[in-house]
Amino acid sequence: MEVFDVVVLGCGAAGMTAAIRAQAAGARVGLFEKSELVGGTAAWSGGMVWIPDNPLMREAGIADSREQAMTYMESLSLGAIDDAALATFLDNGPAMVSWMAEHTPVVFDILRGFPDYHPENPGGLPDGGRSMECPLFPFVELGEWAAKVTKGPQLSGAMTISETPLGRGAPEGISAEELAKRKIRDERGTGQALAGRLLKGCLDRGIVPRTGMRAMALLTEGDAVTGVRFETVDGPVEVRARSGVVIASGGFEWDPELVSAFLRGPLERPASPRSNTGDGLRMAMRVGVSLGNMREAWWAPTIDVPMPDGSVAAWLVNGERTRPHSIMVNGAGRRFANEAVNYNAFGAAFHTVDVTHFRYENNRAWLLFDHEYWTRYGLAGSRGEVPGWITRAESLAGLAAELGVSADALGETVERWNANTADGRDPDFGRGTSAVDKWWGDPDYGDGPAATLGAVATAPFYAVRVRSGALGTKGGPRTDEHAQVLDVDGQPIQGLFAAGNAAAVSSMGMTYGGAGGTLGPALVSGYLAGHFAAQDKSAVSTTPSTRKAD
Repeated sequence: MEVFDVVVLGCGAAGMTAAIRAQAAGARVGLFEKSELVGGTAAWSGGMVWIPDNPLMREAGIADSREQAMTYMESLSLGAIDDAALATFLDNGPAMVSWMAEHTPVVFDILRGFPDYHPENPGGLPDGGRSMECPLFPFVELGEWAAKVTKGPQLSGAMTISETPLGRGAPEGISAEELAKRKIRDERGTGQALAGRLLKGCLDRGIVPRTGMRAMALLTEGDAVTGVRFETVDGPVEVRARSGVVIASGGFEWDPELVSAFLRGPLERPASPRSNTGDGLRMAMRVGVSLGNMREAWWAPTIDVPMPDGSVAAWLVNGERTRPHSIMVNGAGRRFANEAVNYNAFGAAFHTVDVTHFRYENNRAWLLFDHEYWTRYGLAGSRGEVPGWITRAESLAGLAAELGVSADALGETVERWNANTADGRDPDFGRGTSAVDKWWGDPDYGDGPAATLGAVATAPFYAVRVRSGALGTKGGPRTDEHAQVLDVDGQPIQGLFAAGNAAAVSSMGMTYGGAGGTLGPALVSGYLAGHFAAQDKSAVSTTPSTRKAD
């Protein structure tokens, strides 16, 4: 039987961070991945990391504090945020950023001006500073591992978020010559840059991921976790952990049984690797862990987009639904939310129940836009000729017939929207009033409401079905301030730690603080899990404290 000091399950952002931190603390680390590719959900993401009061803000002279961030998050909590978990995140986030910059290839730049997702709430920052991203990373530095990092359908090219419309940059501002230059060294941005830098950090320390290893069960001696049993193509394999096992295997969004059992509303389209089937959750439940935040996910509206390989991707509609000349309507042909709010907040609109007919009243929804929108922006990478997966009609009445909604209702909705936007306002849902609405809109229309408001008036008209999706789930084993898993009595389980979406992301509850609100807690929890999993058990207190990783 192979023996390590620390065994880490999962090669996403949380898992690779935990592996690096444990090795730096003196542990011999085994890093295991279920799929054949590494990077996890982080590699599919925009790669942004949200850390309040981070050291880059201090260097740039941007004012923030732990207290201000605590006020902000508590204003969003609706009673669902664990105060102790939030304190752990806020206390250790800045230290994590500094430690990674000093000891790994993971460095960050501030996304200048990118506002928090609820910037007008107490403690929010309308001018940003808490959201960061990695600079471009040359994948040639990974050697043969460059081809082993998973890629999603979006944001995996040679640009950072700050160079895209989401970061208020203009893609046409990057010349063809510059893009060609970046391809020479396979320079990648967004989540690819973060995953690549973390993988390089692991390889530099001699931590070589073992792929094709599906963790099936935790090994125990008495009440302590001492190892893991894996399923491989060659049969079962058992691995021993002298000091700790870190579960960082992602969420459970691809397991229909777990989704049905725990989530608070419909989830039709996970926008993450299919390997996220809750393996870590099932293993943890078998040893009697306490669970938290199980009803929540990192919600996001998606559309179905055919890919060149014949597959259909769950495409996140983020900037697309915020641009002028577009609205979203439900099965009744009515608008039902501010289309420009952040994706996690918008996801809650799909969970509204019509108590008369007892159905989710917005779970049949469409993004509706006109020809001016199509010619300016296209959709999901499509431009020019309209693809067959987009519904098209020469009139609103014709479009209503195609969608199966009331033509009168749809006509009234668009007429009201057009009249209001002519006055530069949205009295129904306040679209265009928040700094984040305007940030996500079209910068060519300036920084005012016009960046997101605009009439739907130019025929032909178009629509595409929007579904309830998620970047991943938020629930899992509850952990203490050391990322050590708690049992059903609230006591730490010796030798067991959890991080990222495989743990209860209680510091965020049902909300999302800002761009990078998923990866911020993932990196912090991985940083803590790796550090404390590597320690002698006598060094891990079972008494709650504000102790930080050194």
